[in-house]
Amino acid sequence: MKALVLEEKGRLNLREIDLQQTLGPDDVSIRVHTVGICGSDVHYYTHGKIGPFVVDAPMVLGHEASGTVAAVGANVGHLKPGDRVCMEPGIPDPNSKAAKLGIYNVDPAVRFWATPPVHGCLAPEVVHPAAYTFKLPDHVTFAEGAMVEPFAIGMQAAMRAGIKPGDVAVVTGAGPIGMMTALAAHAGGCSRVIIADFSQPKLDIIGRYDGIETVHLGETSMAEAVAQKTGGWGADIVFECSGAPSAILGVSGLVAPGGTVVFVGMPIDPVPVDIVGLQAREARIETVFRYANVYERAIALIASGKVDLKPLISDTVPFEKSVEAFDRAVEQRPEDVKLQIVLTDDA
Repeated sequence: MKALVLEEKGRLNLREIDLQQTLGPDDVSIRVHTVGICGSDVHYYTHGKIGPFVVDAPMVLGHEASGTVAAVGANVGHLKPGDRVCMEPGIPDPNSKAAKLGIYNVDPAVRFWATPPVHGCLAPEVVHPAAYTFKLPDHVTFAEGAMVEPFAIGMQAAMRAGIKPGDVAVVTGAGPIGMMTALAAHAGGCSRVIIADFSQPKLDIIGRYDGIETVHLGETSMAEAVAQKTGGWGADIVFECSGAPSAILGVSGLVAPGGTVVFVGMPIDPVPVDIVGLQAREARIETVFRYANVYERAIALIASGKVDLKPLISDTVPFEKSVEAFDRAVEQRPEDVKLQIVLTDDA
């Protein structure tokens, strides 16, 4: 079948490839409808690797997807052909210790779409375990379904934070994940969410949501803004979503005594952390790696209308223009949050 293939660093092709997919008794075959372009997809395109994961053979990109069930395995009872679904892209070993503990996202054996050597989902049809395939409510669109994957990271961050109703949260970095985290934190019970970035267009987008306050870092420092907005006390929760070394070093100056810092963004290299500054506040430190057991909650929030992700979809392009869409993503236009690719005309 035709798929979007990363041949090597810097070279994408839309071409035929044999993905050797077999429908097992616990699997579903899915006709892919919409796939979002993630920063990790772009990083593989531009750099050819992320940490130890190196593209040393052609790989199909894409892991944020929705579609329609085309066929089901013999043991599948909760899904049927015609169901509209989204797919959780990480497949753990169900017998691993991590899976048994409920933290399957950190299973060393997890197979994650578009992470070498595992092919992604930018292809007309994929086979996927039914256990990690989730039915979409009728009023939730395919576009929203493909947004569940990035929103799940925000959900994971909010749950790791242990939000208490009325908490004040700070989010450093207004990229797609920072925005998702801000929305998840607000939906999870935070009374105010303060998000900061250097990009005014991105702040304009997220600032349109109720309960979200923005700070332009070109005009004031985050520490000054948080002090002013919290009467000098600090934020109950700090979500570090930028991965920038300076932001990571600065979280101790943002968090309130007894508060929580959640590290979501991933720096490219090891970075310094102000441990003593955090100790002096007895701040709790949490970390996030992908997500586990949050997809159904994410879908429920979207379906309820409490979280509207549609304004974060910057543009939608047809499958035939996938390479152009990735080249646009590489540009990192300040007004772009999420670009999506549509593979079929299914409603």
